[in-house]
Amino acid sequence: MNNKLKNINKAEILTLKEQISYQDGQVVSKTLAQNNAISITLFAFSKGEEISTHSSHGDAFVTCLDGTGKITIDDKEYILNDGECIVMPAEHPHAVYAEEIFKMLLVVVF
Repeated sequence: MNNKLKNINKAEILTLKEQISYQDGQVVSKTLAQNNAISITLFAFSKGEEISTHSSHGDAFVTCLDGTGKITIDDKEYILNDGECIVMPAEHPHAVYAEEIFKMLLVVVF
């Protein structure tokens, strides 16, 4: 099992939202770690972009780093702003939509 972080500088103070850039009309992702126990990914959404409804085998912890996103869990909508977070529970349908430009850190624990 590979437990190392990748795509991010170590032993350096970083601002997470500066580690990924917006691209018009796209959802950009940058994987920081991925193994059988955890997945850590940065996302940058252009306004109006989305990840459609799906479910995961792990609990998904989302932290808003910039902008405004709409998180839907079991058909209930939650608006996430800078610094706010929410957990999308394992095996529950969820989706992410960028109300405005939106950057988030996703940590999935399996």
